[in-house]
Amino acid sequence: MAFLSDSLSRMKPSATMAITQLARDLKAQGRDIIALSAGEPDFDTPDHIKDAAIQAIREGKTKYTAVDGIPELKDAIIGKFQRDNGLTYEREQIIVSPGGKAVIFNALLATINPGDEVIVPAPYWVSYPDIAAFAGGRAVTVECSSANDFLLKPADLEAAITPKTKWVILNSPSNPSGAAYTLDALKALGKVLARHPQVHILTDDIYEHIVYDGFEFTTFAHANPELYDRTLTMNGASKAYAMTGWRIGFAGGPAHLIKAMTKIQSQSTSNPSSISQWATVAALNGPQGYLSEWVDTFRDRRDLVVSMLNQCHGITCDSPKGAFYVFPHIGGALGKSTPEGRLLETEGDFVAALLETEGAAVVPGAAFGLSPHFRLSYAAATEELEDACARIQRFTASLQ
Repeated sequence: MAFLSDSLSRMKPSATMAITQLARDLKAQGRDIIALSAGEPDFDTPDHIKDAAIQAIREGKTKYTAVDGIPELKDAIIGKFQRDNGLTYEREQIIVSPGGKAVIFNALLATINPGDEVIVPAPYWVSYPDIAAFAGGRAVTVECSSANDFLLKPADLEAAITPKTKWVILNSPSNPSGAAYTLDALKALGKVLARHPQVHILTDDIYEHIVYDGFEFTTFAHANPELYDRTLTMNGASKAYAMTGWRIGFAGGPAHLIKAMTKIQSQSTSNPSSISQWATVAALNGPQGYLSEWVDTFRDRRDLVVSMLNQCHGITCDSPKGAFYVFPHIGGALGKSTPEGRLLETEGDFVAALLETEGAAVVPGAAFGLSPHFRLSYAAATEELEDACARIQRFTASLQ
């Protein structure tokens, strides 16, 4: 009798985590490695957030909290949703979890029955399909190519919906492409979904503050107020506030769904870290001005990376609207060989050879459901990005 569960076999290890760990291991062996595989801002957590955590420790706020978050943080999240997104929630409509990924796990585990379908536009964040499969559902991927700006089109959404569809997951700005939906684009998708009352919408807004060139972020529930009761709006502290290790995600949605998600969380992680919760209160209620300074830095890095990658043989790279990733097309580099005679048949071959010969770690596009691409995170020091892109230029120039 097999010891491990069948549900485990439906889940793959995270490709981004695996490559990031490989890069760490190679560095530990003394290799000169530049890792651009992880989605983690290189900025430090702001001091006022750290100070709030230290104060919480000194005041003894280190005990268990309510499973779904302290009232003070729920109120801060309610204020954030009203201020930034024009959405109104009550406390019973808010859940706080140990990271945004936990929010998604809770939502799908609380709602998916065997055979239920979850529509996931590709390219997608690596975890969406695996979480759906682990919950017993089936991810239905819809290809959204660079020709469509990596965005889900209404006709393609309509074609993917079946009587078994329970969720659509939208991520804007997107990991890995940086694509972002305008107000009109979200309204067009909302018109389709209004015709299918069995479908709920999970919108992953974790990169909402990281947008460029005057792009105006809009969340789905604000664009489609008639679908408010069918929408779970997920966000978190990790990306905007450089709090990846603090592990705080949160969501607003229908009270009955939040109650079900809290039930799941009560039997899994229980409450998020009390200290991290108080730090997030300070993040959401405190000064927000530094966010624009960070975005300016990310924009300059984006422009550098896009320019340098477009100078590589066989690579074309679109300029993203938000987040801190590029998702270049590498079809022109495949079918060629390295100077050592290694044939690059797939993007996996390309990424492996690039890491081996030049020490630049990126993630193959297949992990995000769309080939032939790779994802590069420019949430790194400018000098590192220049060096890494020069290595990629050198690598592609060497291909025969």
